[in-house]
Amino acid sequence: MRAATWAGAGLFLVSLLYFAWFYLVLLGQPATVSPDRVPGALAVNIALFSAFALHHSIFARTGVKALVKRLLPPSLERAAYVWVASLLLIAVCLLWQPLPGIAWQATGALRWALHAVQFAGIVLTLRSASRIDVWELAGVRHAPETRADASSTLEVSGPYRWLRHPIYFGWVLIVFGAPTMTAGRLLFAGISTLYLVVAIPFEERGLQAAFGQTYSDYQRRVRWRLLPGVW
Repeated sequence: MRAATWAGAGLFLVSLLYFAWFYLVLLGQPATVSPDRVPGALAVNIALFSAFALHHSIFARTGVKALVKRLLPPSLERAAYVWVASLLLIAVCLLWQPLPGIAWQATGALRWALHAVQFAGIVLTLRSASRIDVWELAGVRHAPETRADASSTLEVSGPYRWLRHPIYFGWVLIVFGAPTMTAGRLLFAGISTLYLVVAIPFEERGLQAAFGQTYSDYQRRVRWRLLPGVW
């Protein structure tokens, strides 16, 4: 079982590195695609990301988690989630269909400013991730089973003092900070951010159920969910 969890963590790392190469390098190259193929490419790309997003949403539900625990040892529940999520992310990157066109292409000082936005997003994401249990995130350590244990791990320091979901804000900075925004990048940035906007209220319901009054107090202290000053 330990081999399966560590292999899942390794696959998780590989999927993140592959995604970084996919988004920062491959999607930055303008594609030449005939107009009649664009609708099909859009449909495939949206379906790919939807499958990835639905897995994240469905397997985060308590009922589905309970079903997985009946099929697998509790210690492998998170590892199984990580395995499937990593494979789906790799599939999205591998099967993504090219789209023609460029929404914008910054030059000069603006280009460097957008690079700075992306760098800030990376720093924020890493700093926020460092405040939580990275080993649990990677499936090596499974989550606490009791509410008392869970409540003691609620992270409210660091970037979480200003945003309830700073990792997601870092994601938005990374995907929309691209100096060259090809059509493929814009589609990926748009649908992934839309997914976050839709998923956050459901995620917060789960956090409310897990942490109770502790999370209610945190919500009152930290007003913004994703975008400071906006929402």
